[in-house]
Amino acid sequence: MLYRETGQFKTAYAQDMAIFPIRQDRIGLGILLGIAFIGVPLLATFHIWPFGRDYLLWAILLPFLVLALAAIGTNILVGYCGQISLGSGAFMAIGAYSAYKLGTGVHIPLAWLGFAISIPPLPVLASILLGGLAAAGCGILFGIPSLRIKGLYLAVATLAAQFFFDWVFLRVPWFTNYAPSGSVNAPELNFFGAVVQTPVERYLLCLTFVTVIAFLAKNLVRGNLGRQWMAIRDMDIAAELIGIRPLYAKLTAFAVSSFIIGVAGALWAFVYLGSWEPLAFSIDRSLQLLFMVIIGGLGSIMGSFVGAAFILIVPIMLNLIPTELGVPLSTETITHLEFIIFGSLICYLLIKEPHGFARLISICKEKLRLWPFPY
Repeated sequence: MLYRETGQFKTAYAQDMAIFPIRQDRIGLGILLGIAFIGVPLLATFHIWPFGRDYLLWAILLPFLVLALAAIGTNILVGYCGQISLGSGAFMAIGAYSAYKLGTGVHIPLAWLGFAISIPPLPVLASILLGGLAAAGCGILFGIPSLRIKGLYLAVATLAAQFFFDWVFLRVPWFTNYAPSGSVNAPELNFFGAVVQTPVERYLLCLTFVTVIAFLAKNLVRGNLGRQWMAIRDMDIAAELIGIRPLYAKLTAFAVSSFIIGVAGALWAFVYLGSWEPLAFSIDRSLQLLFMVIIGGLGSIMGSFVGAAFILIVPIMLNLIPTELGVPLSTETITHLEFIIFGSLICYLLIKEPHGFARLISICKEKLRLWPFPY
């Protein structure tokens, strides 16, 4: 009864095509954003349960927001355009290391020309956005093979990008400012004179980035460009016959996806990790993002958030349950059980609903709109 559309009349086409045409959805989104932007910071500031300690912010909410943002970027490429990618971790690394170099200053000696190129350290916000642009440029470069190959062959091409950049950031000391250990530290998070230090401030920073980019991505996939991506995904030959250019559609999908993933990589390094090495963006990260998209729902912005929450929170819960119940299990046994149960849950969910959590949520909303009638 609470999710009925009765009395909600639309007098313009724009109202019918709104992102949230149902009033209850708009109210729910407003409440959710209010809790995220006001409720959580207040609870954390006054140390009210469940935010009595900073663990929930540091270990769950911060990685959830950043990985959800990276999953949105992956979903644009895999879910909306249908181009399989196993190189998302590499594009996160490109965004992180590009932002680091721009934030600490770039010096490129050109001895054979008798001079050097030097760029002074840029503000953190500019460094993060330019890191995303660097990832977008690399995404376009490695997206060129998608014009001739598809499916598993394209996945292998993006996997090559993952291994290539893993090697570059590990073996080329220029990217780490010649640090002996290969580990680098993020510069101070100074935004227009305000230094971001506390977990609450870092949480609000990530939440702002995620909210803005998710809103822009949602509008983008509903527009002309998004419809081109979906046409290429459904049948590329038919899309080309009706006038859609595969070159433009595929490369823009790689560019937009890589930009969002690059920004997420910079946030992961600067805001969450603080200090990192190339192993933080290994092939495991790429597979993690791909699983988030598949479990959450291909072609769904909301599914990216749900998939990120599932992948991140369920292993933590599985790890904590034996301890809370007092079951005498060793750490190794708990870890193995975590992998077994988590993998079984993934298989069960994909068998029951191949389209992910987003489809389940959509079905529930459709039934609520008709309840108590079964048709």
